[in-house]
Amino acid sequence: MSKPLGQGYDQRLWGGRFASGPSEDTLAFTTSIGIDWRLWRADIDASIAHAQMLGQQHIITSDEARLLTKGLEAVAQEFETQMAAGQWPFPAHAEDVHSVIELRLRDRVGSVAGKLHTARSRNDQVVTAFRLTLIREGAALRSELRSLQQTLLRRAETELETWLPGLTHIQHAQPVSLAHHLLAYFWMLERDHSRLRDWDQRTRVNPLGSAALAGTSFPIDRQATTQSLGFHRPSENSMDAVSDRDFAIELTSALSLVALHLSRMAEELTYWSSPEFGFIELNDEVTTGSSIMPQKKNPDVAELIRGRAGRALGAWIQLATMMKALPLAYNRDQQEDKEPVFYALDSVRASLRLSDRMLTDVEFKRERMAQALRGDFSNATDLADALAKQGLPFREAHEIAGHVVRWCLENKRSLESLSLSELQKLDVRFDEQTRLALQHDRVARARTSEGGTAPEAVRAQIEKARATLQSSTTS
Repeated sequence: MSKPLGQGYDQRLWGGRFASGPSEDTLAFTTSIGIDWRLWRADIDASIAHAQMLGQQHIITSDEARLLTKGLEAVAQEFETQMAAGQWPFPAHAEDVHSVIELRLRDRVGSVAGKLHTARSRNDQVVTAFRLTLIREGAALRSELRSLQQTLLRRAETELETWLPGLTHIQHAQPVSLAHHLLAYFWMLERDHSRLRDWDQRTRVNPLGSAALAGTSFPIDRQATTQSLGFHRPSENSMDAVSDRDFAIELTSALSLVALHLSRMAEELTYWSSPEFGFIELNDEVTTGSSIMPQKKNPDVAELIRGRAGRALGAWIQLATMMKALPLAYNRDQQEDKEPVFYALDSVRASLRLSDRMLTDVEFKRERMAQALRGDFSNATDLADALAKQGLPFREAHEIAGHVVRWCLENKRSLESLSLSELQKLDVRFDEQTRLALQHDRVARARTSEGGTAPEAVRAQIEKARATLQSSTTS
């Protein structure tokens, strides 16, 4: 067993040059253990790969490589055991997680622990662990995106003929099916998933072996660590590898788009749940009440998802601002790269899970949706289309339809309630087919174009969505 946490963990791994240590406020200001502890698993994995490579290249002995590997595995097991028992293995006064791991390793294997840092710098060590950690987080994020997409698809499959107003400018525009509406979010999330998959490919570049900035004089094998850690290739330029954080900035950009899409959906769920709309009833598990008004059922989860979109957007701004004027190569500013990324990741992943929960159990008020269409003039385009199909220029047909709408407003009538004789008094070219086409379900059923809201078009869309999920079950 390693010795208990104590004074030994105040040691720093760089003190030989200094006659005295940094002040307490400097230590407090420069420590990063409060956020970079999240890299511990990836740091140990990368250290094991590095130790094994050093042994294979005879830079250290094979016995030393085995001792380092077993020691690192024991440190990992110790961390897991302590965390499972509710004990925190990362002392607040430590410089960073990498120091904690190396000092724990020294407790276990002795001075040979110092050989682990051969042909390696803190610069390439940190960015390697950061990339590995984000790759793993990205995989979990994509899985949660897929779960929400599956829920959207499942709910859409039963709502092909549930009609509600489609809006533009938050005004009734044309009737659409609820399935079509839900699937709009499916395809937004599909693009998000695709961006994250592409990001994953660009991030699987191995910085290990770049050392501080110029590479190393030791005969290392970068291909070996690349293969061992699941990267696709070693980085091409050591200065670029240790100093850039575009992979983190790109991730926050992708997270921002996920957050924006979830925010849009949360906005709709919020106002759909209001009495004025009454389109849905959210489950009690994702709502809260009022401390003063006993009748309230507040869509707090949806509102918080909407509000927390700013976290991902803010993370992107913070990272981009940090990097915008940094000279090559590494600068300590880049210690600030992790907090905004993890803050955004945690927020977006939680928002995905809660969005999934809301949509899994939401009750759709189908009759209320249908009622909202009655007399709303969202069928007026079909009035113009009926004339255009007879050869009339659409602009002229549009104007005639507008006159009919105005007549209905002045006479408190709906388009769908007009008789054939009433329509023909307004324009003799209207016929029985025109009158029938004004029923809202027929308006929606007529939109048979690819990607449209007609049931057959939505069924085709559902099949594409199923195929999309099936073709990327491992991505």
